[in-house]
Formats: sequence, C-alpha cells, structure tokens
Amino acid sequence: MMTNKQIVHVEYAFAFALSLFIYMQLHFPLWLFAALLFVPDLTMLGYTMNKKIGAIIYNLGHTFIFPLLFLLGYLYFSNNYLLLGSIIWIAHICMDRAIGAGLKYQDSSFTNTHIQRL
Repeated sequence: MMTNKQIVHVEYAFAFALSLFIYMQLHFPLWLFAALLFVPDLTMLGYTMNKKIGAIIYNLGHTFIFPLLFLLGYLYFSNNYLLLGSIIWIAHICMDRAIGAGLKYQDSSFTNTHIQRL
C-alpha cells in the first residue's frame, strides 16, 4: 500500500511525464525543453538576500499561477512561445514536487517544504 506522500510523488511524476508528452506532441524542440527546464530555479537567487525574500521569490517561481497565466496569454494572443514556456514551467514544478521539493517556508531553511523536510 502506498503512503499519501508516495502518492503525491507519483502523481507529480506522472504530471511531469504528461507535460513532456504534450510538449513533444506539439513538435516543440526537445533541446529547448532541456535548456529551459531549470530556468525557474534561478529564483533561488533570492536567498542571497535573506530567507524571507528568498522564500517569497522562490515560491513565486514555483507556483502554477504564472505558467497558467502564460497559458491564458497563449489562448488570447495565439503566441506559441507562451504555450511553450507554460508547458516547460509546469513540467519544472511537477518535476520538483515529484522529488519532494515543494514551496518554501519564510522562517526556515531551504530544505523545509510544504511537501516534506528534505
């Protein structure tokens, strides 16, 4: 029997795989997926200021809000780059959460996430 934590990891791994599959079905270049997959991790640079600002900036880059806004932008403007960015960003978030790297708390270390303590 799987634990709740294991179920969460598996469902995010599945969501990552589905994001990659959709990306490939749209015939976007795979090299670009690989090149941009870790761009949201640049939000970790916020931790150079302090834990609070770091967590805020990191969490902004690791919520589904902005990639879903990109998706809405694609639907409105029909701009394929918004769709490409949205899929890669969603894939990144799912990949992170599949390994337990969730949203960060402002008053704790980088390893304490909403999913688990790493």
